[in-house]
Amino acid sequence: MDTQPADPGPALDPAWTTRAVRVALDEDLGPAPGRDVTTQATVDPGESGVAHLVARADGVLAGLPVVAEVLGQVAGRLGLPVPEVEVRVDDGARVARGDVLAVLRGPVQVLLVGERTLLNLTSRASGVATHTRRWADALAGTGAQVLDTRKTTPGLRELEKYAVRCGGGTNKRMGLYDVAMVKDNHVVAAGSVAGAVEAVRRRFPDVAVQVEADTLEQAVEALDVGADFLLLDNMPTALLREVVRVVRARDGGDRVELEATGNLTLDRAAEVAATGVDFLSVGALTHSSPILDLALDLVERQV
Repeated sequence: MDTQPADPGPALDPAWTTRAVRVALDEDLGPAPGRDVTTQATVDPGESGVAHLVARADGVLAGLPVVAEVLGQVAGRLGLPVPEVEVRVDDGARVARGDVLAVLRGPVQVLLVGERTLLNLTSRASGVATHTRRWADALAGTGAQVLDTRKTTPGLRELEKYAVRCGGGTNKRMGLYDVAMVKDNHVVAAGSVAGAVEAVRRRFPDVAVQVEADTLEQAVEALDVGADFLLLDNMPTALLREVVRVVRARDGGDRVELEATGNLTLDRAAEVAATGVDFLSVGALTHSSPILDLALDLVERQV
C-alpha cells in the first residue's frame, strides 16, 4: 500500500462538516435525535465493539475527517460514549482492496447507526479523489493541472472540492461569489465581452475576471480588455495551440492563465496539455465520478 498522500491543501471546514453530517443523519434517522429501529432493537446500548473501515477496491482515499464527526453526533443523539477513531491511512493516499483505513472502537449501537452515513460521505469523496488522480497522473510532467468546476452535488461542494485536492487536482472557484466568470449569456446581457468585463470591474473591483472564449477573436478581445483568465471552450487541439501562441505573444509577459474546457477525455489529456494551456477543467470529476467501494466490518464485540 502506498500511503504517501497528495497534499490536499486546506482542511475541510469544521463548521461545514458539522452542518453536513447533521443534515445527513436527519435524512437517515429522522429529525434529531432520530432512531434506528433495527439497531436499537437488536443491540444492547452497553455493548462495545471494534469495527474496521476497509477498502473494497483500489483507489485514493478522501473524506476521513467526517468519520469522527458522524460518530460523535450519533453518540450525542443516543446519549452514549463517543467511539475512538484510529486513522491508519491519510487522505490523499493510494489504497488497495483489503486495506484497513481506520479502526473504530466504542458502543456497537453508535458504530452501526453511523455506518451508512459515514460510508456515503467517505465513499463519495474517495471516488472523486480516485477519478481526479487519474487525470493528475495523465498530466504529470506536462506543466498543466486539472481543475474542477461548480458541477457539484448540492450541499456537498466543500467535500467534493476537498476530494479533488486529495486526488492531486486544483480547485477553480468555490462559487459565484469569489471569482467573476463571463460566459456567453453574460456577453449577450452586457452587449459585448468588453461591456461585461468593464461592468464587473466597476461593481466588484476586488475579484479576478475570467472570460469564456469559443474563438480566437473572442480570446483576443477578452485579453485586450484585461481579463485575468481565459476559458478556451470546446476548441480543437489545433485551435487551442494557435490561441495559446497568439495570447502569449500579446500578453507582454503579464501571463494570463489559460484553461481548456469542454469535451475533454483522459486519452486527450496529454495532447491538450501540450498546446501550452495552464489548466484543463473537467466537470466530470464531481458530476460523474463513481464511488470508491468502502465497507465497515464489525470484527469484535464485548457485551
